[in-house]
Amino acid sequence: MVFGLITLWVVVTLVFILYFVVPHDPARLIAGRQASAATLAAVRRTLGFDQPVLWRYGNYLLRLVHGDLGTSYVHDEPVTEVIANALPVDISLAFGASILWLGMGLGIGMTAARRPRSLRDRLATVFALTGISFPTFVLGLLLLYVFFYEAHLNGFTFFPQSGYAPFTDGIWEWFTHLLLPWFTLAFVTAATYARLSRSTLLEALGEDYIRTARAKGLSENRVMYRHALRSALTPIVTQFGIDVAGVIGGVVLTEQVFGLNGLGKAAVFSITTQDLPVIIGITLVASFFVIAANIVVDVVYAFLDPRVRLA
Repeated sequence: MVFGLITLWVVVTLVFILYFVVPHDPARLIAGRQASAATLAAVRRTLGFDQPVLWRYGNYLLRLVHGDLGTSYVHDEPVTEVIANALPVDISLAFGASILWLGMGLGIGMTAARRPRSLRDRLATVFALTGISFPTFVLGLLLLYVFFYEAHLNGFTFFPQSGYAPFTDGIWEWFTHLLLPWFTLAFVTAATYARLSRSTLLEALGEDYIRTARAKGLSENRVMYRHALRSALTPIVTQFGIDVAGVIGGVVLTEQVFGLNGLGKAAVFSITTQDLPVIIGITLVASFFVIAANIVVDVVYAFLDPRVRLA
């Protein structure tokens, strides 16, 4: 926890240095290239750019502690509202997609590890290589063409148009709008989990304690689930934490293909319009989720591996 807070402080400081200390003029970005000297001076004074660096840094930290990320130059509303409007989309994406990719990846990896060099193992390898090689946006467009465009032409209207339906509109609307994006993310990501789980399980199944468990007459399922899988889950949990945090931080291509107004799409728009406060806010929020995910992973380690103890 302490190291997580230190890491977050380092990220916050680096963001401040990148946007407010390195040689460039934020006021020029805000006011535009044609702004007069008087306008530039007014912008610098309003935003505190005419103050010493240490004063600006202290004010910057103080506002962050109070949850103030500033005001969007483009939307003219608090950055927290911009992020709050986009964040439910990415949380919903992460929720469904992570369940799918974990189930698919672990299932395929375990099937392959049970029978190395068998037909199932080779098929699992084909799946993994296909998923890793398949661009997300290509798979998303293909799914939209088959399950929306062609399906609607033939009278099958299960999948609605692209976009996001809030949970408050009903569970069914929320589910149907997100099913194709979930599968798009899950198929590509599950390939990594299939390869990772296969390799870690094969390594675990070759350990002495597994041979001892089998010699005691334990069933193969008990050996796999109670002994080998628990040992093999450690690297999978690490990867899972990173991937979930990455999805919550924004998945630009998937959001663009399916018309989802999440953090990734908001970040691209903010970079295009040079909306500095929103860029900073999304960067900090994404960093927070990555750090929080690593802290949760460390806690999970203590339950998976008896050799790990929480301090």
